[in-house]
Parts: sequence; C-alpha cells; structure tokens
Amino acid sequence: MIKWIKIGGNQYFGFWIFGLLLFALQEVPYMAMPLFKLESNPVMNMQESSAILDIAEKILGSLCIAIMIFLVQENRDLVSIGKGITKIGFYIMIISLLLNFFGWGLYFNGHQSFGVIMFFLVALPPLYYAGIGLWRENWVLLGTSIIFEIVHFIHVYGNLKI
Repeated sequence: MIKWIKIGGNQYFGFWIFGLLLFALQEVPYMAMPLFKLESNPVMNMQESSAILDIAEKILGSLCIAIMIFLVQENRDLVSIGKGITKIGFYIMIISLLLNFFGWGLYFNGHQSFGVIMFFLVALPPLYYAGIGLWRENWVLLGTSIIFEIVHFIHVYGNLKI
C-alpha cells in the first residue's frame, strides 16, 4: 500500500494494489461473458427506466471502486483478515463474491430468472464492496456502498420490470 497525501485521521490518498485486484476479481464474469453463447442476455439488454438512477448508479459504483483503491488507512496491513468487525467484513466480502460467482454460473447456464438476477447479480456486488469497506475499516467505502446498494437495486429492478 502506498500513502501519498494525508487526508485526515489515519486516512491517506494513496494506492492499494490489492484493491485493484479485488475489483478485477469481481469483474471476471463480465470478462468471461463473451465466451458463452447466451441465447438471451437480460443483464446486458435491459431497457433504461430512469436516466437519473442510471447516472447515480454509475457515479456511486465508480466511487466505490475509486475509494477502495485510493483511500488507504495508515494502521492497516497490506492484507490481513483482522479481528472482530473487520473479520466479519472479510467473510462478508468472500461469501458475497462466491455467491455472486455462483449466480453468474446459473445465469450462464440459462437460469436467468428475475430472482437470480436481482439476488446474485444485483444485490451481491455492492455487498461485496461493503464487506471490503468493513474489512478495511474504510467507512467512506462502507457508506458509499450502502447507498450504491439501494440505488443499484432500485434501478435494475425498474429496468427489468419494463
């Protein structure tokens, strides 16, 4: 982890390479999608229900990624499971990522129901970022990811219901 500029308290504007790797790991299903010959692909072919929610969702998702990678804590090890609440955040991160991958497996195999999409593909990625925020004691990421969860869920729900 690299610390460039102290922001306040124990937080720095810096760079956490593992954060970039965690982002890339969550994006693997999108990278693998072209390898599958999907008869239908509702996730990639949604009609837009709200331009405002679309913009808010993109801003919040991008903020989660940027905060995860560039807001670093002085007192955090490069990679450590931690104890107490940080350990819970670590497990939330791992479980939500594994369930998300499971959901993509269902999706790629033709199980593209509303429930599969909304739970596995929509609700879990922001929860993954929230778990990372809790694990890293990055309260800005945790708060942003909770707002992202709400906006993302409402937005995709509206898009799929059109």
